[in-house]
Amino acid sequence: MAKSATRAASKAAAPVSAQDLIQYYRDMLLIRRFEEKAGQLYGMGLIGGFCHLYIGQEAVVVGMQAAAEPQDSVITSYRDHGHMLACGMDPKGVMAELTGRRGGYSKGKGGSMHMFSREKKFYGGHGIVAAQVPIGTGLGFAHKYSEDNGVNMAYFGDGALNQGQVYESFNMAALWKLPVVYVIENNQYAMGTSVARSAAGLKLCDRGAAYGIPGQQVDGMDVVKVKEAAAMALAHARGGDGPFILEMNTYRYRGHSMSDPAKYRTKEEVAKMRQEHDPIDRLRERLLSEKLIDEAGLKNIDREIKDIVSLATEFAQSSPEPDPSEMWTDILVEA
Repeated sequence: MAKSATRAASKAAAPVSAQDLIQYYRDMLLIRRFEEKAGQLYGMGLIGGFCHLYIGQEAVVVGMQAAAEPQDSVITSYRDHGHMLACGMDPKGVMAELTGRRGGYSKGKGGSMHMFSREKKFYGGHGIVAAQVPIGTGLGFAHKYSEDNGVNMAYFGDGALNQGQVYESFNMAALWKLPVVYVIENNQYAMGTSVARSAAGLKLCDRGAAYGIPGQQVDGMDVVKVKEAAAMALAHARGGDGPFILEMNTYRYRGHSMSDPAKYRTKEEVAKMRQEHDPIDRLRERLLSEKLIDEAGLKNIDREIKDIVSLATEFAQSSPEPDPSEMWTDILVEA
């Protein structure tokens, strides 16, 4: 195992510090408040097209990024705003892209589902279900080919897992021992069908067993457990042992998209998940019970996050729309 992989493995076993926990809280709260604002802007008609919110799933990407190295890359589906923020992308640029403005990461042309940042090694937001999985596998190949010691984290949902291209990717990644961590964000419902009705065999992390890919189920509503599992999986991939599958058992509070009334589940079910498993509330309670921060400190963080989201919203609304000539740019690169 490479030295960096050994360090990552030791990081997984090390206890998280108070500073780490407070940072996880801050990062998750930023995603929550940003997504709440995005939902408001969509309702006001300021965000067009589709919009898929990450509310409830914040612990997954924050925990994964807490264990990642700077050279690692990320790719995900259309439920992507939280991943962008966790990768360190500027909330102003993300919000401007959501509202189709020139100041957005894709100059207002990608919208909610298709924005990128090569600087932050975030390769999208992809609207075609499971399309990001073979691309993420290709990014893993690029890491191995360039010998940059990086790992790709390819996120996809329980619904996407049933697509054939996922298994082609598993086969290739296992055959070539590519440094990829496949992160299944199992939020229980795919678009609107429960995983119990759509998946034969409910332990989704075992889907790579035929290719010799190890997998593990994780409480995706506990950011510390996510971080620990992420450090282990990343160390495995970084050490030359090939891909790893993490099944994050998580939950989204909103519908599949903003146009989904989510009538396929009861209000009582959603309320129970919020009350008993909310990742932000759980961490908040730990911070207070262990006296790592007081109520005043938490309120200060909340004010800081609200200010960040307000500034992002103001920037988005004041940024001009892209010039029509932009339709013909960024569509072809001469090799």
